[in-house]
Amino acid sequence: MTATTTAPLATTPVRTARQPSGRLRAWATRAPLLPALIFMIVVTQLPFVATVVISFFDWNSLYPKARHFTGVDNYRDVLTDADLRHSVWTTILLTVTVVLVSLVLGLLLALLLDRRFKGRGVVRTLLIAPFLVVPVAAALLWKHVLYNPEYGLLNGLLHYVGGPQPDWISNTPLLAVEASLVWQWTPFMMLILLAGLQSRDQQQMEAARVDGASDWQIFRYLTLPHLRRYLELGALLGSIYIVQNFDAVFTITSGGLGTANLPYTVYQSFYQAHENGLASAAGVLVVIGSIIIATFALRVVSSLFREEAGRS
Repeated sequence: MTATTTAPLATTPVRTARQPSGRLRAWATRAPLLPALIFMIVVTQLPFVATVVISFFDWNSLYPKARHFTGVDNYRDVLTDADLRHSVWTTILLTVTVVLVSLVLGLLLALLLDRRFKGRGVVRTLLIAPFLVVPVAAALLWKHVLYNPEYGLLNGLLHYVGGPQPDWISNTPLLAVEASLVWQWTPFMMLILLAGLQSRDQQQMEAARVDGASDWQIFRYLTLPHLRRYLELGALLGSIYIVQNFDAVFTITSGGLGTANLPYTVYQSFYQAHENGLASAAGVLVVIGSIIIATFALRVVSSLFREEAGRS
């Protein structure tokens, strides 16, 4: 009996497609975004860099040849000038008042819309509408339709019941601006808090009701702690906008009667006094304040995402 041996088959090397490197893949995925990135840098960052440079110069546009480098003198003037300090205080007061009142009203409306009732969709749409109005149009609406002492709706209602006929803008100028901003920003707060209410653990809520907890106890010990992140997010996002608000102040009071906030003061310094350096320094401070607030807002948003990812 003879043993047969088979020769090993010759193996031919198989050529595989060469895989692109990780760095090449990363650039391939980022390439479609490069035009948008370049556009954003040209439109936003380059003007900001120019603003920072101008803020170090004593530069009046009426006397362009007299401009000269002054260092941080413009920033010192912004922080020490009485009118500018007053505008900073007005900005803080306006922001805190509008944000707090909008949050409280938004929370009450969110609690209302969280309940099921007939026509809830229509009510929700009507409550969202003020936030969709153009800011200048909203300010004009309040100034002429509501506040006007001769044909305004508020004085019309007071006249109907035999009440006084006050000039709302002259008597309470800052309150007039705050009311228009609260009306416009309450729907935004309502949407954020309504999303928070609808993300609650319903089993936990039912268990609390079975254990005999009252509505107030459920709201205090379950709902309110759950809404803490959403309240922080609404407050921070609202603050970013209100700090930079210009439309309502310019349209309703034209910055008079002690309502000039920091953005309006920047406008006055640049377009009326033609002080480019001083206005640029004030603008840079506004941007720095907005960036600080936005940093906290992004941290809150990221924490909300982490919590939602942990639940799923």
